[in-house]
Amino acid sequence: MPTAVVLLSGGLDSYTAAAVARRDGFDVCALSFRYGQRHRQEIAAAARVARAVGAARHLVLDLDLTAIGGSSLTSSDMAIPKDRNVDATDVPSTYVPARNTIFLSVALGWAEVLRASDIFIGVNALDYSGYPDCRPEFIHAFEQLARVATRAGIEGRALTVHTPLMTLTKADIIRLGLELGLDYGLTLSCYDPAPDGTPCGHCDSCQLRIAGFAAAGVPDPALPTAPR
Repeated sequence: MPTAVVLLSGGLDSYTAAAVARRDGFDVCALSFRYGQRHRQEIAAAARVARAVGAARHLVLDLDLTAIGGSSLTSSDMAIPKDRNVDATDVPSTYVPARNTIFLSVALGWAEVLRASDIFIGVNALDYSGYPDCRPEFIHAFEQLARVATRAGIEGRALTVHTPLMTLTKADIIRLGLELGLDYGLTLSCYDPAPDGTPCGHCDSCQLRIAGFAAAGVPDPALPTAPR
């Protein structure tokens, strides 16, 4: 069985991407980061999700991005936007500078060590908050980088970055996950959860998730109560 490194945040998108990797015959090595995110409860969600998909390994790395700042997800002096128009074209303050570039670079290094030629990431270019590092152009450019930046690449073992959710709506992602038997009650998507993990219901991620479950016509098992 081939091995794939799967970036796992604990949200519904990365959970679904990991399940697709398993469905497609890959042995999942999950990779998560404690990067100074305010929604640190997602690490516990990532551990639940890794167990649920039967990950062979789950590596959690400390990579503190708070010193860089520049994002409301890593800076306590910046407010998490609430009730924002998620169809807006501006890049919101929850964008973490170069986060996916950094995470994929670490995943690339681990993939080389594992002799894996595949990385899965749950980025999406339809129902998302406008992050530049969630677009197909970025993924294609990173694959080109991997070909020239690694021993595996120059020896002809090209890396593929799989983005199975790239062109799906949030509702389509949820439907796909339910077809795969996923329990979305294990996940956490909120950027500003309560200490017990209760989602706020008002940040971009919560709004996209709520709209996605509504469009899919199914209840969200992780949102049993009204938003805070």
